[in-house]
Amino acid sequence: MTTSLDTPAGYDELDRRRWISRGDVVSLATATTLLLAAIVAPLVGDRQWRINIFALAPPLFGEWGSHVGYGTLPAVLIAVGVIAYGPALSARLRWRPLVLVSMAVCTAWTFALALIDGWDRGFAGRLVRPDEYLAEVPGVSSITGMLDEFSSRILDYQPDSWTTHVSGHPPGSLLTFVLLDRIGLGGGAWAAVLVVLVGCSAAGALLVTTARLGGELAARRIAPFVALTPGAVWMGVSADGYYMGVAAWGIALLAIAATTTGARAVAAGVGSGLVLGFAIFLNYGLILIGVVAIAVLVIARTYRPLVYSIPAALAVVGCFAAFGFWWLDGYHLVVDRYYQGVATLRPFSYWGWANFASALCAVGPAAAVGLGRAVRPGRIRRREAVALLALAGLFAMIVADVSALSKAEVERIWLPFSVWLLVATALLPRTSQRFWLAGQAITALLINHLVWTYW
Repeated sequence: MTTSLDTPAGYDELDRRRWISRGDVVSLATATTLLLAAIVAPLVGDRQWRINIFALAPPLFGEWGSHVGYGTLPAVLIAVGVIAYGPALSARLRWRPLVLVSMAVCTAWTFALALIDGWDRGFAGRLVRPDEYLAEVPGVSSITGMLDEFSSRILDYQPDSWTTHVSGHPPGSLLTFVLLDRIGLGGGAWAAVLVVLVGCSAAGALLVTTARLGGELAARRIAPFVALTPGAVWMGVSADGYYMGVAAWGIALLAIAATTTGARAVAAGVGSGLVLGFAIFLNYGLILIGVVAIAVLVIARTYRPLVYSIPAALAVVGCFAAFGFWWLDGYHLVVDRYYQGVATLRPFSYWGWANFASALCAVGPAAAVGLGRAVRPGRIRRREAVALLALAGLFAMIVADVSALSKAEVERIWLPFSVWLLVATALLPRTSQRFWLAGQAITALLINHLVWTYW
């Protein structure tokens, strides 16, 4: 009889195998080749084609430039600490402290990486640029008025067009920063704090989801990897980190609803619907988080939470509609706005595949190798939680890619989906964890020290 990896015996069997397999080498080589091809292709392509890529450090949105900063030493020390002690502590700490410590370490790691670029450029000044959300906050005198007129200001080349990022997202994003300002926490620093704290809380959401569906042992194995994710480069500070955190907790609540009964299941189901319903008003693309939600229900072998989550999500949609914003209208207008900008010129012949090289930078080599282990038919057939969650995240990325509405910048845009690939690191043997954690840390540190990322 085949032993599932969702049981302790299954992980014991995994740990008795070689710390790196032939398949792992193939996965790592494939990922490396993809990344190198994405870097080299713009150097050898047609000049106009290269210009139309609109990225000075392809496949990342930023520009080349080696630098160090106040965060360099703390980031290195945090990385060394997680590599040296992370696997052992994740196995020994009590469950709730482990969840809290993982989120705290992720927050410290993200903040340290941001400070490599400096306080203003790396943290407090990220969300106050003219194309960002905070630029529109002072002009919102009425929240209900903003919602009512939101769609009419999406298209470009109007006197009152929203800034690039506000127009490209539903009103929930702008609403968040307006409310933050209204409670006295205005300005770039407070906005960055919110984004980092909510984004880094996704580490806890991933642990809760994995534990609920695949067992606590699996969750403990991914803890060091979610804490030391290379995606922290963009979690500090892009609003997509905030979206990632919100969506991750919506999925975690759904997992709780699917694995419990009674009043707790009802509360978690309703909570999941409310959170995920709000998530699609943060980012149109988060409608694809439904792929991960379906994976949760398939793994748990129940659709019972939908009885509570769907009405709750529809209630959120109804609230926005009551104040004048209809999601579908906004989506269709955003597609038009998207092609009013550089998206018309950016070649899908490059970004159609280079997007995945960008996303690879956010998940690191450990996730790539874990994903290689996850795609084995036996694991999919047995509905192993860590495999299906990772593959659901990948599938959401593929759908986003073929839509041609995500050409470039997906290292941040796809964070809500790519973060689920980290769950596949549970499939890495314990004997190799420090090696792969080092790979994750080196990836983040090299990117942050060699590229001036825009976020």
